[in-house]
Amino acid sequence: MVDAPGTPPRTRPGVVTLSSWLLILVAAIQVLNLIVALAVVGKIRDVLADAYAGTSAESAADIAYAFSIITAVVSLLIAAGLVVLALLNNRGKNGSRITTWVLGGILFCCTGGGLLTGLTGGMTGGGNTTGDVPSSEEIQRRLEDALPSWYTPVNLLLGLVALLALLAALILLALPQANEFFRKPKAGWEPPVPGGAYPAYPSHPGQPGQPGDPAYPSYPPTPGAPPSAPGGQPPSAPGGQPGERRDPEPPSGS
Repeated sequence: MVDAPGTPPRTRPGVVTLSSWLLILVAAIQVLNLIVALAVVGKIRDVLADAYAGTSAESAADIAYAFSIITAVVSLLIAAGLVVLALLNNRGKNGSRITTWVLGGILFCCTGGGLLTGLTGGMTGGGNTTGDVPSSEEIQRRLEDALPSWYTPVNLLLGLVALLALLAALILLALPQANEFFRKPKAGWEPPVPGGAYPAYPSHPGQPGQPGDPAYPSYPPTPGAPPSAPGGQPPSAPGGQPGERRDPEPPSGS
């Protein structure tokens, strides 16, 4: 993974990598469940349409078919989301880890509820009937006769594997090694670069500045003092050297 400039490189621990692979496995199982559901959705619709024909719940077959299509689309979106979260977790994004816990917890509850329903009563439960509507036991019997023999075992097996893989992935992301990896790294100290520019120091009065030095304002002259020559030297007298002090000449005729 690539960190921000100035931060030490981080090594992804094995628990994070394993968690990401488990999330991808759950996504693959979601796709398999989608394929299995689409393979039998037509038969389920025919069975319900025949069972509820001429009753007050004749539209139940169409409602069940539409619900199956919506569930398939949601499963596909969840699978894609799990893959994206797995990739972001490998890069150390703490926000994706939190999202994985939230989405994974919801998916865990839904998958566990579906398994419990399949183990205890199938798609319907109870034997009560109302009016001209067939009983739940009758609907369940017709579905079992119409669906392939492999449908229920495969559906339960995929759900159980997905449930265990998802639980393991969520636990791995909460281990101390994962916490250290997802913690925001502190910026490290960078040594000076050879040949780099350093801030210039101001020069003393009367000394020429170095190229690139900033210009500093000069002090105002003292009232009554002669102006100074360039470089901070007093003006030179006629015929004398710059900065040389000469005595005044006596008046003529003395």
